[in-house]
Amino acid sequence: MSTKHMDKQTRDAEVEAITQVVATLEHSQRNELPEEFLGLFREDAIWTTAHGKFLANRDEISAFTRQVLPGAMKDSTVTYEVAQVVFIRPDVAAVKVRGQYTTLDGAPLGNPTSPLYVMAKEDGQWKLVANQNTEVLPG
Repeated sequence: MSTKHMDKQTRDAEVEAITQVVATLEHSQRNELPEEFLGLFREDAIWTTAHGKFLANRDEISAFTRQVLPGAMKDSTVTYEVAQVVFIRPDVAAVKVRGQYTTLDGAPLGNPTSPLYVMAKEDGQWKLVANQNTEVLPG
């Protein structure tokens, strides 16, 4: 099925499923749950962090996550909002997200982030495949 012929009901359902992946990503970061976080990635996924560190597969993503996630949310939290979904094919989507770290009281902490996730639907589940997080600098 071409994305040009994806009916509104199907598109809406897929966008909702993708939004749930982003919500799970947020939940896993807020609650420092590495296993939940890592379960969102395909085995051969790639990730570039907001500061340019390239991680070449889920093993590297796992090692990095297990190093930085525990304790990361002690004095802060994070929110992610899906801004746009572009279906490349019915089973592949580019997902633009708005992110913001905040204090526990909700005040912005640092610059916002602007992740781009390429997701693929496999065995009925959307997985993170190629991902780039970008810090949004002022100006």
